[in-house]
Amino acid sequence: MASTPEVIPEVDSDAFIPFMRKVARCEDSLRELRLTWRLIESSARMNCPEEAHSILPMMAATREGFQRLEADLVRSLVAESLGEVMREIGTQARHVIDILVRNLYERTADVGFLATDPVLCRLAAGLDADADAVRARLRQYQSKYTVYDDILVLDPQGRVLAQIDAAAPVPESRDPLIAQTLRSKAHVETFRASDLRPGRRHALLYSQRLLHPATGEPVGVLCLSFALDDELQGIFAARGANDGRSLVLLVDAAQQVLASSDPLWLPPGQTVPANHGGAPRLWTHSGRTYLVQTLSAAGYQGYPGPPGWKGQVMVPVELAFQPRASSGAAALPPAVIQGLLGHARQFCPPLHDIVTAADTIRRVVWNGQVMTAGQREGVQCLAAVLEQISETGARTNEVFSHSIRDLCNTVLSAALRDGEFLSQLLVDLLDRNLYERANDCRWWALTPELRTLLADVQLDIADAAELLRANAILEQINSLYTVYSRLVVYDTRGRIVAASHALLADGSSAIGQSVDADALAAVLALRGPQAYHASPWRASALSDGAPTYVFHAAIRAPDGSHTVGGIGIVFNAATELPAMLDGAGQDGARNCTVFTDRSGRVLAASTAQAGLHIPAGSRLALPASLLQLAPGQSEARAMEYAGHYCIVGCAVTQGYREFRADGHGPDALLALSFTSFGAVHADAADAVLRRATQVPGDSGASASGQESGREMATFFIDARPFALDAGCVLEALPASAITPVSAGRLPYCLGTLARHAQGQVTGYAWVFDLGHVLRGTPSAITAQSQVIVIDAGGRRIGLLVSDLLGVQHFAARRFAAAPQLHGTDPALIGAIIQAQRADGRPLLLQCLDVQALMQLLQSSAARQRQSGTAAPLAEAALA
Repeated sequence: MASTPEVIPEVDSDAFIPFMRKVARCEDSLRELRLTWRLIESSARMNCPEEAHSILPMMAATREGFQRLEADLVRSLVAESLGEVMREIGTQARHVIDILVRNLYERTADVGFLATDPVLCRLAAGLDADADAVRARLRQYQSKYTVYDDILVLDPQGRVLAQIDAAAPVPESRDPLIAQTLRSKAHVETFRASDLRPGRRHALLYSQRLLHPATGEPVGVLCLSFALDDELQGIFAARGANDGRSLVLLVDAAQQVLASSDPLWLPPGQTVPANHGGAPRLWTHSGRTYLVQTLSAAGYQGYPGPPGWKGQVMVPVELAFQPRASSGAAALPPAVIQGLLGHARQFCPPLHDIVTAADTIRRVVWNGQVMTAGQREGVQCLAAVLEQISETGARTNEVFSHSIRDLCNTVLSAALRDGEFLSQLLVDLLDRNLYERANDCRWWALTPELRTLLADVQLDIADAAELLRANAILEQINSLYTVYSRLVVYDTRGRIVAASHALLADGSSAIGQSVDADALAAVLALRGPQAYHASPWRASALSDGAPTYVFHAAIRAPDGSHTVGGIGIVFNAATELPAMLDGAGQDGARNCTVFTDRSGRVLAASTAQAGLHIPAGSRLALPASLLQLAPGQSEARAMEYAGHYCIVGCAVTQGYREFRADGHGPDALLALSFTSFGAVHADAADAVLRRATQVPGDSGASASGQESGREMATFFIDARPFALDAGCVLEALPASAITPVSAGRLPYCLGTLARHAQGQVTGYAWVFDLGHVLRGTPSAITAQSQVIVIDAGGRRIGLLVSDLLGVQHFAARRFAAAPQLHGTDPALIGAIIQAQRADGRPLLLQCLDVQALMQLLQSSAARQRQSGTAAPLAEAALA
């Protein structure tokens, strides 16, 4: 995963800990453990300084490391908990403004096209006085584009010639936007109080001048009033603003609230603090303290949205960190959690540092147990200290594991919510986009010239001028609505008589060809101007071989008596859907987003693939329960997908307003977001088993004081526990310290490792892959891999192992001779320890025979020497 981890700014932890109960409890546990380690160290120094001399450096190192880790862990828990909330409310704020701006972009196209309607232009020019017919036409338009609460036609003096909102009649207007619109060739966007919408606190109006059909002179103004409050309440509801813990707002450039998800809590008109940079700090408003995120629109197709408008979310700090319904992170399989921790350096550097520090402290405690092995007998005071070290080490491991799990869950919960929010945004955008497509085909089917043309075609009286005019109309529409690759008009036999972009990819013309038979049958069966048909997702000649949807509507004769043909508008899905996915993506390096159908077939994929390869047309292998979510539902899961650890967010379309209510639209579609956290670790399941294994030892002496067993240093190869006589163990070091120096192709040798004392290098040890020796295949070095340095008859070598377990005393009765197999190599397992896990279940530990291991390594080196492939350096390694 090639990505840059997010940098979380430094925060004042003390200001937020009182609101974070889990962090406060963790801080108390860590403080108690720190005091315990200090007490043990002080007790050893005072009561048995000579006996404890060898372990005091280990205890000091543990205490110092723990103190650093405590501060880092608490700071990281606070930062990630705060970061989770800030990312969540920032995502909500961004989605609010982005969805609104994309909606308003469509309005800029609508007013420009409707202003060319000849029926409206003739009324404004005084060429037609039938205002009732114009009002009927405008109501037909509103029945398709239900986002408008009023449409008006005015003359240059502000007199209203036609209006559809009978509940708020406007005989005339003195609004300056009329003169401004008459002077402008482009549309004019106005947001403020206006006498065009009497009694309203504000109105969002889109106006365009109307031109004389003959002279081209401005003769009037078309004004579309957008139902902003209605639209925003729908957006607020979709963004989870009804959870009672946060406020979702639309604010203007002066930070004045234009719309609020809860007007009783914070009404429109108030001025609120802004947090444009996303700083994780506290803000006060009306005596209450909030976390705030303020986001401007990213813009869409060059349209920036109304000047200064922003989405904002405010959450009271006392509610921000309250426990909520499980996000799914806590229920993840342990192997997935462990695998994700292996990639913590990429997605959460503080978590990686804490895991590494915790492993270091575990190794220091293990080394201390090795150093004191054999000293458990004879000195009662020291024995008590060692027992406290062992108990406190176990408690420390437990607190570390719990805290690391909490921190990991916090990071993953944020990622799960981000994935779900992103997929919800995508289905919102898709629903709104397809809603506009259904509107367009139904409205353009009412174009008078097209209705007349097809009626004449049916009577076989259409002339060349009519056909040219129809082609020009379709070209004009297509130039304004660039989301279509082609528009076609066809007769009742399905023969295309007019088209925009008529030249097909194969060089032929669309005119004269036929639409698909099933589409024609569906169109001829449509009843009424509100009905439409969307073809199944497929490729055709009309779409130049690219799979897409084609939206159809019936065109009826001018008197409305019967159907004379239809219009088909070819959605340019190959461009528009990937653009939608790319525009909504949050982190191109880590996010891959796709649209699919119910079967998992990919309709479109984002440009960025986050290390995954998901081409359009492929089929996703996802759980059926995810693909079969009900319309409007969403979910996010962490899972292994295509060899990656991924957060997969999924949401299902449910329609927008009345779109698809009649069942003629596309089947439900899915938006999926994939956030990759890195490749799957083959060792993750073994690592979980290792960390879950605890083996208590036996008492160090019998009642008579005689030796009753042996001190054994225990460790893992893969998930299998092994043991070494602790007397031959010198220390454990991190496998990351291995230097891959060649040993003349010495079998099983990985390189060398430096040993230190008091900050100085005291020597080097060759490191051998013990797992390779035992299983016959090389070991993968992971973050948990360790090197155990042993003294075998004066030779000091390192053994690569998968992880450390502990140093325990086992009674003699637990040892049994290992079964032997006949062969030329010495038996590496000399004995079996019959132990028990902490939960009482039996466990067998294999005791490694160090002398036998040395003989095997030496014989392997000798065979290499005889074959002539070993260098003198290799012989010296085991001489």
